[in-house]
Amino acid sequence: MSKIEIKKDLKALNNEIAAENRDVFKKNNIYTINIMGSPGAGKTTLLENILKPLADSFSIAVIEGDLATANDSERIKKLGVEALQINTDGGCHLDARMIQEELSKIDLNDINLLIIENVGNLVCPISYDLGEDLRLVVLSTPEGEDKPLKYPPAMLNTDAVVLTKIDLAQFVDVNMENMEKNIKDINPKADILKAGKRDGVYNADSVTEYIVKRVGSKKEQ
Repeated sequence: MSKIEIKKDLKALNNEIAAENRDVFKKNNIYTINIMGSPGAGKTTLLENILKPLADSFSIAVIEGDLATANDSERIKKLGVEALQINTDGGCHLDARMIQEELSKIDLNDINLLIIENVGNLVCPISYDLGEDLRLVVLSTPEGEDKPLKYPPAMLNTDAVVLTKIDLAQFVDVNMENMEKNIKDINPKADILKAGKRDGVYNADSVTEYIVKRVGSKKEQ
């Protein structure tokens, strides 16, 4: 049986394409966010609640990554935001080439903020640079206050952690202070943001304000 010799590391190839993506984003003044988290962590719900206030400041497009269905991109389209769907057919993450292919379907002159919702997974997506400016990892309180300790690479390789479903913490016996401490013990530089319902109304103001601030900071550089 003949052997197939791999001449180039796949991660190295991904990084090359990610660099190309980053150049495209820079050339077109597009700020790009990569949102990662486990299935059911509340990534799409978070998006639904931050897109409207963000649209007051930015022209936005969203890329949704899932193994199957266009359910999440359809949810985003209902908000009047351009959304594209990538189905990985079993793949556990998005990679830079997938994003590059989707960019050809977007009029880059019409947007200045691109948000990518990665496939629901806290392992594989962390290892793949997509060319993004900002990484947000979403953790829901029902996942447990020790979740950051179980997935240290996700904590180490993110700019911020968004704790969602904070209104449920008391019902699932989660100490929010312990959960935040576990994040900071692994990555002291990670910013911690919160989202959830207050008096029946979903509140993600801290996330919206954080993104607006980060985009503004980059423009000042």
